[in-house]
Amino acid sequence: MIYRDSSDSELILLLNNGDRDAFSEIYSRHWNAMYKSAISVLRDEESAMDVVQDVFLWLWNNKGKLRIETLRSYLLSSVKYKVANQIRKGKARDRFFSFIEETELTEDPVTDWVEVKELRRVIQQSVESLPERWREVYELSRNEHLSNKQIAERLGISEKTVEKHITSSLKRIRISVSQFLFSLIL
Repeated sequence: MIYRDSSDSELILLLNNGDRDAFSEIYSRHWNAMYKSAISVLRDEESAMDVVQDVFLWLWNNKGKLRIETLRSYLLSSVKYKVANQIRKGKARDRFFSFIEETELTEDPVTDWVEVKELRRVIQQSVESLPERWREVYELSRNEHLSNKQIAERLGISEKTVEKHITSSLKRIRISVSQFLFSLIL
């Protein structure tokens, strides 16, 4: 059977019967789009590859039970879900937040996503809603790139207090971002 000519629906039926060649065709047909989706958010090759491999591993492990109508949409949604989990769990959080804070949106279709713009808005609103002192510490850390020691000296507070403010700020921002990412997945 020539799998290249098979539709995604036909490949899913074959995969449900344990057909390794059908799985290979699904992999080669969809891997690139899934990887691009993951890397555009995570900005880390290893993390993006892990996300894609996890989705494909799940797909193989659940063969025989798959009830997928639109394979491409399903796989890309799975990638978004896995990316959101990585960010929420902190595996890629710092790199992700740095990218979002530093990225100037351009006409580049990869970085000019509606979701990225909306995510930046969610982060900005979350920062603006922080208690005044937390926001001040957060902005000195993220915008002026001051060390905890420099922030403590500038504000006349202990380094421990600076750490607590940054940790609390990031926790609150992370909750807002997680809620946003969850709504994107749905």
